[in-house]
Amino acid sequence: MSKTRQDGSNILEVFADTVKTASSKGPAPVHLWNPPYCGEIDMRIAADGTWFYHGTPIGRPALVKLFASILKREGNNYFLVTPAEKCGIVVADAPFMAVELKAAEGAAGRELHLRTNVDDVVTCGPDHPLRFETEVVTLGLKPYVHVRSGLWAKATRALWYELVELGEVREIGGTEMFGVASAGEFYAMAPAADLKT
Repeated sequence: MSKTRQDGSNILEVFADTVKTASSKGPAPVHLWNPPYCGEIDMRIAADGTWFYHGTPIGRPALVKLFASILKREGNNYFLVTPAEKCGIVVADAPFMAVELKAAEGAAGRELHLRTNVDDVVTCGPDHPLRFETEVVTLGLKPYVHVRSGLWAKATRALWYELVELGEVREIGGTEMFGVASAGEFYAMAPAADLKT
């Protein structure tokens, strides 16, 4: 799909106008929208969370937040969705980055509150679990937190170090595991024995 549609309108403007209209009544209900697929647009989200349109970074944070609010995942594919259109985009890793961590005491003990680069705030727990994946090249761990509807945020390196600082060892199934706790849940990162030098 090109930048300009046949009627002369810019596809980004169409999406932005739709989101502004929908968000005036609350969050966009993308889970209810199932419009026809309109093809791919030249938009991608890089591994560092930067959004690009036709190879150029989208420099306006407000515009990125608008598009993030209508992002939908189906299987391994990502789409920008309005009530009338559904366009595919490319996501290199996770669509969001977890950029800030605040720990606080809650009813079930310590709670980890994470903020994303598009200002979603989630509390790690049953609805927003953490997961850790092994990097192919370095064999290090990459932490992710579930934001909504199959959309995940990858932690920045700085936030990853903060998580490690909050880590503890617990026995899981007879094995001592190093991990982090939040809202009554324990998220294992690696066997504690692997971390001993």
